[in-house]
Amino acid sequence: MKDTIQIAVVGSGYVGLVAAVCFAEMGHSVVCVDNDQRKVDALRSGDSLIHENHLPELLERYRNSKVRFTSDLGEATREAEAIFIAVGTPQGDSGKADLSYVEAVANEIARSLTSYKVIVEKSTVPVYTNEWIRRVMERNGVSQRLFDVVSNPEFLREGTAISDFLHPDRIVVGTDSEPARALLARIYEPLTNGSYYEQDDSIDGFRSSAAPPPLLFTSTKSAEIIKHASNAFLALKISFINAVSNLCEAADADVEQVARGMGLDSRIGPRFLRPGIGYGGSCFPKDVAAFRVVAEQLGVDFALLTEVENINADQKKRFLNKVRSALWTLRGKKIGVLGLSFKGGTDDIRESPAIELVEMLLAEGCSINAFDPAAMARAELVLPPGSNLRYMPDAYAVAHNAEALLILTDWEEFSHLDLHRLNGLMRYPIVVDGRNLYDPDVMSQNGFTYFSVGRPATQHVHELTTA
Repeated sequence: MKDTIQIAVVGSGYVGLVAAVCFAEMGHSVVCVDNDQRKVDALRSGDSLIHENHLPELLERYRNSKVRFTSDLGEATREAEAIFIAVGTPQGDSGKADLSYVEAVANEIARSLTSYKVIVEKSTVPVYTNEWIRRVMERNGVSQRLFDVVSNPEFLREGTAISDFLHPDRIVVGTDSEPARALLARIYEPLTNGSYYEQDDSIDGFRSSAAPPPLLFTSTKSAEIIKHASNAFLALKISFINAVSNLCEAADADVEQVARGMGLDSRIGPRFLRPGIGYGGSCFPKDVAAFRVVAEQLGVDFALLTEVENINADQKKRFLNKVRSALWTLRGKKIGVLGLSFKGGTDDIRESPAIELVEMLLAEGCSINAFDPAAMARAELVLPPGSNLRYMPDAYAVAHNAEALLILTDWEEFSHLDLHRLNGLMRYPIVVDGRNLYDPDVMSQNGFTYFSVGRPATQHVHELTTA
């Protein structure tokens, strides 16, 4: 028989909503809280709000039953054994994480607390946040006996967040309290004992009952650092291979071959060695900056993180120069753009290098037709359509009469376009691929002048025939 835990999740963004439906999928009863009544109403009616694989089906399966939505935090926490805080921690002007939303939630929890609860940091927060939440609770007159604060960082990738939650590499729990440790172990037991993976309708992934995820218990400070250190290291790998791609271009080498040669080393591995136009999204830029600021505040010179940020910013400028070198001048050019989200599989445009490049191209006087399979509605809010920017229904409409086609997001469907049709639609068959989705030789054979990242450019040469 399943051990059902009453859980409250505060925040219905990417982390909160994914956590809520996944806890329900694991057999628990969840109340998801958000202070935006419009979001609550939308979720109650079945709108998932974000583009995320498996989310609509799980939401439909559990909404208003195992997962309920409310704007009343007091009601949500009254019966809950564990309260997961999953609110935003946006980046401030200095790079420091803004923890005001976490503090506001802690204050509100304190006002409604009448029995022992385990308060769980699920948001990405800097080290010492656990101690500050504890201090906020005590300042509000809550006895230390009525709560414990736990750090349980998430390691979710947008687009695959549901699978990542249910098939994790590891589950990290930072706590010094035995009761809190026991409760978190019970919450994650369907995963750690493998029973979830034996269900007929379980979400597919690499975990199984024979190979369940490990549950790692640490101190709260170590858990908080694990999250920031992990994201900073992944951002470092991306910036490193992008720096290598620049060297490959200068040496006329192929970065894809270099990355493969590196990735076959088991100490390095192939993941996050994909060159491109830089990282983006809601996590890496914010977390690298926050980790750097925390290090500075603690007197640690973490200059390496500054260089990671510099390489990432420079990569977009280099790509713009690549477009300029392909077209000579940019003003008045009609350019097709494929991809607006920061990565394929999501509609998230936060810190998207694709959005930033569109803004750069518009500033250069280009006329742009753009398409993204999921992110256009969000893009229109920050880049309204106008005389120089139009949103198109598909990739082929984007290519029509374009003087160059730019691939800015690694959507799977962009790697399977009909190249013959694409060539016939374009004014000039020039493709500048910021995600290396195509083989340069294949593009040349299909009549394209093709530029990519870290690989030699290829130019189709028309053969002249004489009668």
